Amino acid sequence: MVRWLLISTALVFLGLFIFLPLGMVFTATFAKGITLYLKSLREPDALAAVRLTLLTAGIAVPLNLLFGVTASWAIAKFQFFGKSLLTTLIDLPFSVSPVVSGLIYVLIVDLQGLLGPWLAEHDIKIVFAVPGIVLATIFVTFPFVARELLPLMQVQGTEEEEAALTLGASGWQTFLRVSLPTSNGDCCMG
Repeated sequence: MVRWLLISTALVFLGLFIFLPLGMVFTATFAKGITLYLKSLREPDALAAVRLTLLTAGIAVPLNLLFGVTASWAIAKFQFFGKSLLTTLIDLPFSVSPVVSGLIYVLIVDLQGLLGPWLAEHDIKIVFAVPGIVLATIFVTFPFVARELLPLMQVQGTEEEEAALTLGASGWQTFLRVSLPTSNGDCCMG
């Protein structure tokens, strides 16, 4: 009985907070027909939004990948001063509201912010411009790669890397030929 109650509660929650809003979006999108929807995709504002999204993703994804692989490798394979601080910084976007992070950006880089006068003097626009959108996207999404790779790299251990180094491989060779290929999840399969 308890199991069915919990499952029913979860399904009601999913229905109210995921499926109902998603259904409303699709209903509103196609309310006046698919022809009008396809026509609206050719509007200049819609095309600009698509270009901005692709540009933002094209910048944020490679940077998040580079940061995530580097941070998870450093945390999983090495002992260093500041390791717990790095782990905390990775988790920071999960614990800070996007509204608060946006406010912090405004307080730092807006015209009246900490760096605002210097940025205005050099005609650099961040808030309400592409750099601000990219920075906000990177901040919100950068923990995902590191949080996905970190458990895999920790389970894999350091024995294979130590063996490669003992056999004369350089640090880069070890990273590219041992650490990365074995971080694909095969190490954790039964």
